Amino acid sequence: MEALTPHFPRPANEPVLDYAPGSPERAALKAKLEELYSREIEIPLRIGGKKVTTGNLGRCVCPHEHGHVLARYHKAGPEEVKAAIRAASQAWKEWSSWPWEARAAVLLRAAELLAGRYRMTLNAATMLGQSKTPNQAEIDSACELIDFWRFNPYYAQQILADQPLSPRGEWDMVEQRPLEGFIFAVTPFNFTSIAGNLPTAPALMGNTVVWKPASSAVYSAHFLMDLLEEAGMPPGVINMIPGPGSQVGPVVLGDPSLAGVHFTGSTAVFQAMWKTIGANIASYKGYPRIVGETGGKDFVFAHPSADEEALITALIRGAFEYQGQKCSAVSRAYIPDTLWKKIEAPLFDKIRSLKMGDVRDFTTFVAAVIDQAAFENIKGYIDYARTSSQEKILLGGEYDDSKGYFVQPTVVQALDPKSKLMSEEIFGPVLTVYVYPEKEYRETLEICDGTSPYGLTGAIFANDRGAVLEAMKVLRHAAGNFYINDKPTGAVVGRQPFGGSRASGTNDKAGSYLNLLRWVTPRTIKENFNPPRSYEYPYMAP
Repeated sequence: MEALTPHFPRPANEPVLDYAPGSPERAALKAKLEELYSREIEIPLRIGGKKVTTGNLGRCVCPHEHGHVLARYHKAGPEEVKAAIRAASQAWKEWSSWPWEARAAVLLRAAELLAGRYRMTLNAATMLGQSKTPNQAEIDSACELIDFWRFNPYYAQQILADQPLSPRGEWDMVEQRPLEGFIFAVTPFNFTSIAGNLPTAPALMGNTVVWKPASSAVYSAHFLMDLLEEAGMPPGVINMIPGPGSQVGPVVLGDPSLAGVHFTGSTAVFQAMWKTIGANIASYKGYPRIVGETGGKDFVFAHPSADEEALITALIRGAFEYQGQKCSAVSRAYIPDTLWKKIEAPLFDKIRSLKMGDVRDFTTFVAAVIDQAAFENIKGYIDYARTSSQEKILLGGEYDDSKGYFVQPTVVQALDPKSKLMSEEIFGPVLTVYVYPEKEYRETLEICDGTSPYGLTGAIFANDRGAVLEAMKVLRHAAGNFYINDKPTGAVVGRQPFGGSRASGTNDKAGSYLNLLRWVTPRTIKENFNPPRSYEYPYMAP
């Protein structure tokens, strides 16, 4: 049989279903929500294709109804972590030798399963376990993850097809090899799509993975593993080991076979991991690749020429969708005094109209924050603003964790543009606004650039093209994803590759070929069809 040369065409983005009243998808999602809500399941570890139990159990609950248990999951300890590393090492021998198209076929099948039978399951699990509304779940656990699984094979094909020139009599080529060892994937609670992409992107390139999902998102991770196994992912290629970082991290980061880390989470945790890898660097078989996206203090900057309605909409959606629990969420805004006088009242009226509650009520816009720790952290910032001389709460500021972890959408005015709430990441539904003098546009752009250590996302709202150009220049390094007259959330795979630098991470751009390049190590091969037969050069002639 002759070798195939497959060609995978550029995919299209998965259409977003709207779940409007009377639509079939709305009925299907409501039915799945009730099905999952009504039963409690047990979630094992997944090691080498086997379901492993430890008896050390944690709970998966609804953040908006934290007394309701969706599942109990088994936590990994050091022995299970070692077993997962062994399983990944064993699976690597075969998986790394598979042709790329065979590995790609697993993800392409996974995409079809998610677009079909698994769509409502993953959306409902994400809604219940992570407190997302139907729209927020659909664009995350369905569309974005489907896009990752379709676009990544296309980008892998591009990487493999990029070959050097070969002059006559010589054949030069580059082989993209998987890394030697295993990849440690650490995923956050806030995006099921990230939980699905961080293990599978390295796996597509021939690597095997030890995956630690966030403890507060084990519920949706369980269904992701079901889907991947049905799609044909071989045993041991991805091993899921939820558990406390104190039990998992030291074992993984201390193993000589660690080949890379694919991380999304807090800046402090990522820096601690990097420090540990640095301290262990002489003990590894190679230099581990470290890829991370950590957080942001994302901004909207308004020029006096900004469209008022567009600005108001961007502030509401950017700051309060998914309770502000996006690394790209709008956390600070810079608005000229003349414009603030026009938009303050209509902005506040619209924020007051946002309904907060259970995600099973499809009229809900704002649900609960993820857990008690997040609730206490956000509460601490609101309480600080309540007594601070540098900040003033203009709207909201209420919170209640009696039934669910609810924090009311809150707007704070910063009297000092470098105050605590303007510079520190909060990760909740708190928008801090600095009202600047209209004539100090350039000066305030420079303040924006220098206030936060992060550099993830940001937006400029202006109809004045000169003002846009000035903002792009001054804020060049303030955001890895920069938006003009749009909110700085909602990056789409294939259109806005996502990632930032400064304290926001390594900017390896999930959803592009740039990320996949980190999971291969090239070998250059030269074949000479007419090798020289004498060591002598022409200049040596007498």
